[in-house]
Amino acid sequence: MTRLLVLLVFTLIWAAVTGSFAPLNLGFGLVLSALALFLIRENVQPSRIAVRPLGVLALTLLFFKELALSAFKVAVLVSRPKMDLKPGIFAFPLRVDRDFEITLLANLITLTPGTLSVDVSDDRRFLYVHALDCADPQATIRDIADGFEAKILEAFR
Repeated sequence: MTRLLVLLVFTLIWAAVTGSFAPLNLGFGLVLSALALFLIRENVQPSRIAVRPLGVLALTLLFFKELALSAFKVAVLVSRPKMDLKPGIFAFPLRVDRDFEITLLANLITLTPGTLSVDVSDDRRFLYVHALDCADPQATIRDIADGFEAKILEAFR
C-alpha cells in the first residue's frame, strides 16, 4: 500500500512539474515513477517517522508566513540607498537529531530569503547558517528554534 501511494505521489509530482495532467502524460509519469522506484528499491527503508497532519499543516503555514515576511524584509534591506548589512555565519544548536528533520530544517532555512544553510557539524549538533543581516545572531537563533525547529518537532515526533 505504501509503495502504491508513493507511486501515485510521484506520478502527480511529474504531472505538476511538466504542467500537464493529460492522460498520456499521467501514464508516462506512472511508468517513469515505477522505473524510479524499481531502481532504488534496495535503498528504500521503511520509514518510522510519525507524521502528525495538523503539525505538518502548521509547519507549512509557518513556512509561507516566514517566506512572505523574509522576502519583504530583504526587499526593504536591498532597496535602501545605504545598505547597513552585517552578513555573517552563526552556529545554530540543533534539537532535531534525525537526518530527515535536519535536512528539512536546513531546506526551510535556505528557502527563506536572507538565510542560507551552509553545513552541519560532524557530530550533527550544529547547523551553520549564513544570514544576510547577522547583527543579532541570538535573535535569529531564537526565531529559528521557536519557529521552524519547534514546528518540525511537533509535526514529526
